Amino acid sequence: MEKLALLGGKKAVTKEAAEQMFHWPIVNDAMRKSVVQVLDDGNMSGLDLSKKFEQEFAKWHGVKYGLAHSCGTAALHAAMYGVGLGIGDELICPSITYWASCTAALSLGASIVFADIEPDSLCLDPDDFERKITKRTKAVVVVHYLSHPADMDRIMAIAKKHNIKVIEDCSHCHGALYKGKITGSIGDVAGFSCMSGKAFAIGEAGMMITNDRLIYERAILFAHYERHGDIQDEELKKQAFLPSGGFKYRMHQMSSAVGLEQLKKYNAEAAEIDKIFTYFWDSLEGTPGVYAHRPAKNSGSTKGGWYIPAGLYESEELGGLSIQRFCDALTAEGMPRVAAGVNAPLHKHALYNTVDVYHHGRPTNSANLPKGVENREDKKELPVSSSLSQRIFQVPYMKHFDKELIDQYVAAIKKVCAGYADLLEGDVSAEVKASWNLTRRKG
Repeated sequence: MEKLALLGGKKAVTKEAAEQMFHWPIVNDAMRKSVVQVLDDGNMSGLDLSKKFEQEFAKWHGVKYGLAHSCGTAALHAAMYGVGLGIGDELICPSITYWASCTAALSLGASIVFADIEPDSLCLDPDDFERKITKRTKAVVVVHYLSHPADMDRIMAIAKKHNIKVIEDCSHCHGALYKGKITGSIGDVAGFSCMSGKAFAIGEAGMMITNDRLIYERAILFAHYERHGDIQDEELKKQAFLPSGGFKYRMHQMSSAVGLEQLKKYNAEAAEIDKIFTYFWDSLEGTPGVYAHRPAKNSGSTKGGWYIPAGLYESEELGGLSIQRFCDALTAEGMPRVAAGVNAPLHKHALYNTVDVYHHGRPTNSANLPKGVENREDKKELPVSSSLSQRIFQVPYMKHFDKELIDQYVAAIKKVCAGYADLLEGDVSAEVKASWNLTRRKG
């Protein structure tokens, strides 16, 4: 067997990847010209381009309403307000996600309850979602994590049974399909991040979409004061002309202009990325220890732009080799941008357990719960979430199909998996330190 590079052998990857292989977004002249036009017109804070972008984005998803926001965090905040989340309510969210999926609920006076994830999809476990429901549960955030669609059939059925609103966090899954239906169009409302690291990248921007007119109008009322004239609901009109949330969440029109151009080419770019990773993971099928993080074939579900492509790692199939040692060996073979782990489980962070953000005199995540009820999420057992960073690794996020390069990356993984026994000596199985943040790796 060929000697592993980490132990002094030759590298499996000999081809240098062109910088454009990883550069994102792919910027064309139309995008550049659209931004310059906005600047020349002094139209950065206008609404005409943003409204057009909202309409086109909503049309892409087959829904009635879109509302452009300054970032994905703002879009999710508005969605929470839109569904009526407030004082004393509970919001259920998977523990494995970026903090913006849920944290804004604290500012609305709600309490966040974390649920575990499925070991294969890495999305909200429907069974644990249902176990976490109480009489105070108002809504659930469903994160299509790392672009993998969640089990929306079961989640929607549970939500309907318990009269719970479903907020889809689509920040990872632009254009992904769940059984043939585009993600973001299934729940009551959806929020998207469109910042520069995401698959649909247009700047620091976000989008909220829904078919529910009342949710849409409540979101306008919350943080889009300049659009209160669009509100039709008589009760909401009484509050109009000042932002009820005290926020200003308007998207700047340079992002709107880029978004309109990105819509014209995104599906083709996403198809190229899907071709890359379908070939990549198909080539690795049957390799012990590594498994694709993707929907089942012929299920009608897809990963859209494959935001943060990753593999699932089964250490016991490689003699207990630690995931960090495995990743170090891949890096030594010449495979770039490999990393162990993803998001740290949020339920362990002090913010959701002991921190008093607003000086209530008790932890903020429990501040509006009934007297004697304390929400200590860090005391809960979420076994899949807590162990995830020991069984997942990020692979190079390629944007152009280069068969020779992909084959070399595949060869590197197969080589390391075949030679795992030689790596066991000197393996220090230190726990991978996961990150509270997650975005595209640049190095």
